[in-house]
Amino acid sequence: MNQINQVAVIGGSHGNELIGVYLVKKFQKYPDLIKRTSFKTLSLLGNPQAINAGRRYIDRDLNRCFLPSNLPTSEMSNYEELRAREIQNFLQTSNQNLVDVIIDLHTTTANMGICLIFGNMHPILLNLAAYLSSINPLVKVYIHEQPRNSGFLRSLSELGFAIEVGAIAQGILDAELFQQTEKIVYAALDFLESFNQGKNICTTNSLTIYKSINAVDYPRDKNGEIQAMIHPQLQFKDYQPLYPGDPIFLTLEGKKISYEGKSIVYPIFINEAAYYEKGIAMYFSYKQEIELSSSSL
Repeated sequence: MNQINQVAVIGGSHGNELIGVYLVKKFQKYPDLIKRTSFKTLSLLGNPQAINAGRRYIDRDLNRCFLPSNLPTSEMSNYEELRAREIQNFLQTSNQNLVDVIIDLHTTTANMGICLIFGNMHPILLNLAAYLSSINPLVKVYIHEQPRNSGFLRSLSELGFAIEVGAIAQGILDAELFQQTEKIVYAALDFLESFNQGKNICTTNSLTIYKSINAVDYPRDKNGEIQAMIHPQLQFKDYQPLYPGDPIFLTLEGKKISYEGKSIVYPIFINEAAYYEKGIAMYFSYKQEIELSSSSL
């Protein structure tokens, strides 16, 4: 890609993740904050009904609805599927290409800090991540590789990504995380502006990433009832190494369950509240240092 023409900043795909909601409201009130000279920046509230209801979603998770099987048809029965189609129409108007970059704003109850989530390892995304982590060492990068149109909003665009911040409870604002997220959005837009101008503003050639291995569910009985909790020694230890034999769960009776894998892994999204219904206690990832090349941009 030689030129970024349009960027979309979207918050409130989950109605109870308020940092993204109120950042987008701020951007809509003060559009010059996200205006750049070389591309057009759009801002959108993802799930208005869920925002008004103070819920993650109304009928189903909007951030799983951006599938080819859902988008082309008008025969849809639930609100989020209809909303996904409206969002795609907003991002891809008649006779125009889809926006080049999607910045999808989220929060998490897990101790993820400021995390960039990429569905691929496009050189522009990796160099963007290196730049953002160079100006804020708290930024982490999670690679969860998925094909285009895999259901996530970010998957509509090759350069789509999520900014996930936490830990924060659902339905509340946190001033520090709000300001940190806001600064990351501005810095991402500045990077894209510099890319369009042919400038390389990244000062590092390496990047630490956490690459997804698999999701891990809670121990359950034959009826699907949860039988154990995250072990206290693991709680809030996102991005920390988990060694074979380390405690991972604690049963309701107080029995320790240890990690039985043979290699070191790095758990993330540990005990995310919204993932209970999805059967996910955490994701395992591996940590990797990669070299970057600005010539590939």
